[in-house]
Amino acid sequence: MAKRLKGVILAGGTGSRLSPLTKVTNKHLLPVYDKPMIYYPLKTLKSMGCRDILIVSGREHCGHILALLGSGSDLGLRISYEIQEEAGGIAQALSLSRRFVGQSNVAVILGDNIFQKPIRIDDFEDGGRIFLKTVPDPKRFGVAELAGGDNCKVIGIEEKPEEPKSNYCVTGLYIYDNRVFDLINRLSPSERGELEITDVNNMYIDLGEMSCQFLDGWWSDAGTFDSLYKASQLVRDDKMGKPNKKINSKIMLASASGEYGTGKISER
Repeated sequence: MAKRLKGVILAGGTGSRLSPLTKVTNKHLLPVYDKPMIYYPLKTLKSMGCRDILIVSGREHCGHILALLGSGSDLGLRISYEIQEEAGGIAQALSLSRRFVGQSNVAVILGDNIFQKPIRIDDFEDGGRIFLKTVPDPKRFGVAELAGGDNCKVIGIEEKPEEPKSNYCVTGLYIYDNRVFDLINRLSPSERGELEITDVNNMYIDLGEMSCQFLDGWWSDAGTFDSLYKASQLVRDDKMGKPNKKINSKIMLASASGEYGTGKISER
């Protein structure tokens, strides 16, 4: 029997790229079309089977998130909260969830990542898993190298490589077993002074325990004015019954850092 899967949303940071909007509230409470941004990662985690979800946020505006979501009962969830006192990277923020996760597995999502379609998880037992999307300009992303092309055996991940080994972008959604916290404890800060999630992923790869899953539908973040606007457009099209029919043709795609590129995007 598969271990229970708990969810973690990383909703900290100053949101400086969205200033001055983020001077008055947390970035993840800004609207993406008709809902606060944080509703979308909540929906994604719920589609994966998570009912217990921890939100990690900074001190300044965490009360706004609590006032909006409360216990999560209105959404059919049990929501807990943790304060990240200072920025230290994605892996450091995830480490704050250790007591919450306990002996369960954990799905962690960046709070500004929005996925069009539900994500089903039926076969995850242990190790790690990343979620991939084909992009036309992989130099701007974390890129996964796969053994044998697209069979989802991951052999390496590079951040913004000059010569990408594939066009598979690593999105801001990950699943780990609870050993992830021991791996984080072994990390050293990067040149940015942060604990990097890519280093965690490569540890799982070195153990031979990293799998991947290809995503259907569009994926965007909402971390800049342009990507926030674009994400709202994509959500609106879905709400209005106008699904994006340009898959496999040139469309705009938001990256995990809020950038855009054009090119052919293949569905899986």
